[in-house]
Amino acid sequence: MGKRKVKNRWLIALCAVGIHISIGSVYAWSNFTGPLSEEFGWSASQVQFTFSVAILFLGLSAAFLGWFVEKYGPRVAGITAAIFFGIGVAGSGIAVQAGSLWLLYFFYGVLGGIGLGVGYIAPVSTLVKWFPDRRGLATGMAIMGFGFAAAIASPLMNFFINQTGIAATFYILGISYFVVMIGSSLYLSRPPEDWVPEGYDPEEQESSDKQDLANMRAKEAVKTKRFYYLWVMLFINVTCGIAVISAAKPLLEESVGVAAGTAATLVGVMGIFNGLGRIGWASASDYIGRGNTYLAFFVLQIGLFLIVPYTSITWVFVVAFSVIYTCYGGGFAAMPAFIGDLFGTKELGAIHGYILTAWAAAGLAGPVFAAWMKDTTGSYENSLIYFAGLFVIALVVSILTKRDEKQKRQALKEESRTA
Repeated sequence: MGKRKVKNRWLIALCAVGIHISIGSVYAWSNFTGPLSEEFGWSASQVQFTFSVAILFLGLSAAFLGWFVEKYGPRVAGITAAIFFGIGVAGSGIAVQAGSLWLLYFFYGVLGGIGLGVGYIAPVSTLVKWFPDRRGLATGMAIMGFGFAAAIASPLMNFFINQTGIAATFYILGISYFVVMIGSSLYLSRPPEDWVPEGYDPEEQESSDKQDLANMRAKEAVKTKRFYYLWVMLFINVTCGIAVISAAKPLLEESVGVAAGTAATLVGVMGIFNGLGRIGWASASDYIGRGNTYLAFFVLQIGLFLIVPYTSITWVFVVAFSVIYTCYGGGFAAMPAFIGDLFGTKELGAIHGYILTAWAAAGLAGPVFAAWMKDTTGSYENSLIYFAGLFVIALVVSILTKRDEKQKRQALKEESRTA
């Protein structure tokens, strides 16, 4: 028998990035807020609600369709995501031509959101299986694509809106994303059953602290304490992160006194750190451990959220926010690897999907809380103190997670000794 041909795992990673760069364009939705408001007289919040619907359906579809990714594999899941997201974005052009806000919510929010959820988890769970030696790096690469997507999509959206109009922009983007996502999905597949990367020794892992704690099904994972610990940590990190991202520009203008144009540029620059944090923190987690990475997120952010309200120095503000952005992005990117460590890779996509409901909940809670604080206290700054308090809770939960993991590892060692 000839030597079997195994796919190139780095090409698999590149395909994952292709899918995430396409669906991550959802973060550039605000480019449509002004043009749609001007054309139809819809309020900014009515148009912005489309984004909230999309994020809500991202969380719901990730949770309810995680089993679909596990059952049918990443290729079928990727193609499904391409169809939903492609029709969702292109169909938004029909909504614009019809002048219907409800059609926009349906196409971009519901259909696009389902494409987002399936497209988000499909390549990530596959990458964890292809990179048992560098889980953090692998998931960081794909999820970095999601973080950087807005930087690529924003100028393209503005160019097409000005040149061709809003409806045509949706048609062009919908078709383009569909082509990229289909092309990327066709190469995706799980590694062969007994495959391991060169130089990687699974038995050596089993005798070290890098062994997976368990190899659970999703319905077993949701019965453990550590599942809920991870959920709470992601929820708090995303709630606070999304809230400051949604308020970064007014904070710069009102608190630091930066001109509107400069504030917009600085927000763009800080956004790059959202992408860099995804690859940086996730890669670092391969060396310092996932538990320590989350501890670092929360310790850093407690300090930064307490400093920002009391500073009027622009560079201090920008540096603080840039670090907060890296922690926000890093929280997403290190999570799939953390799930692999604690629950194994048997049904990682499904477990990841359940934990992403924290993102859907946070996507609604964070901006609403920041806006409510602004209305009741007159400034966004006051909400930052409360967020620092939330991070204290997250820190306690991350310490409990570490303790739980340590106890389980101890028990595993005892078992292997007596076996």
